[in-house]
Amino acid sequence: MKVGTRGSSLATVQTKSIINELSKITNETIDIEIIKSTGDKIQNSQLYNIDAKGIFTRELDNAVLNGEVDFAVHSLKDLPTELEGNLEIVAVPPRESSNEVLVSKFGWDELPPGASVGTSSIRREAFCNHHEKEFNIIPIRGNIDTRIKKVLSGEYDATIMAEAGLNRLGLTEYIKQRFSIEYFTPAAGQGAIAVVARHDSDVKDVLQNLNHVPSFQEVTAEKMVLQKLGLGCQSPLGVSAKFKENKLKLCAVILTKEGRILSKVNVEGSADEASKLGLKAAKLMMEDYI
Repeated sequence: MKVGTRGSSLATVQTKSIINELSKITNETIDIEIIKSTGDKIQNSQLYNIDAKGIFTRELDNAVLNGEVDFAVHSLKDLPTELEGNLEIVAVPPRESSNEVLVSKFGWDELPPGASVGTSSIRREAFCNHHEKEFNIIPIRGNIDTRIKKVLSGEYDATIMAEAGLNRLGLTEYIKQRFSIEYFTPAAGQGAIAVVARHDSDVKDVLQNLNHVPSFQEVTAEKMVLQKLGLGCQSPLGVSAKFKENKLKLCAVILTKEGRILSKVNVEGSADEASKLGLKAAKLMMEDYI
C-alpha cells in the first residue's frame, strides 16, 4: 500500500502512527509519498484572505482519486466540509485533545495590549478580540516547530495553537496555558486524524479497522454544523462535541472577526444521531443571525 501525506513533522508523525496501527492488522508494506499542498507553499498571508477550501488537502486527495496513493492521512480540521465525489473518510482513529493552548513566555493575562500574537486563523483572531485583548494580530506560518521558534526568539510575543499537535510531537513543555473549550472554542475536527480513501478502494475494509466510533461521531456532528451553515474551516466558528455515555454534548459559537458573538448554542443528543445533532445546532444558530 502507499499512503499520501504532507511533509511537515506533524503530518509525518500522524502518518507513522497510522502505519503502526495498520501493521498490527496487515502484513502489507506501506510506503509514504510526501505531497506538498498549496497551503504549504503560501507563507505570507492570512489564510482567510485567499481561497482556502482544501488548501492543505486538495493535492493529497487528487493523488488518491488518481490512484497514485491508496489513501491519505489528514488533520481532520483541514478537510473541506464536503469531499470530492468518490472520496470518503473511512476512519477516524482515537482523537487527541481538541483544546487550544498558548505558547508564550508570558501568561495570557500578562500579555499587554499591543502584544504581537501570531495567528493565521480568523477564528483565533475573533476570540482574541472577543476577550478584549487588543493584541497586534500578525500572520504566522510554518510548521509547529517553526512557529514555536518564532515565539522563543521574540519575533512574536505569543501564538495560539492546537494542543493535539504539541502532544503528538512531544512539545508540551512549550505550553504556557491551556484554554477551556468554552473560553476558546476550537475548530471543527480539531485534534482528530482523518484517513481518506476512494469509495471503491480495495483497502477500504482494512482501513476501517482503524476507526474509533466515539471520535467519528464527535467530528461528524461538528462538521455537520459547518456544512449546514455553509462555512469553511477558516470561518470564525468554534464547535466542539464531546462523547460521554453514548451521548454527545455539542457547543458551537460563531463570531464576527471583531469578536462579537452572533450566536452561541449548546445541544445534547444521542451519539448514534451525530449528524442530526449537528444539524439541530446549525439550525438554532441560523435563527440567531440569518
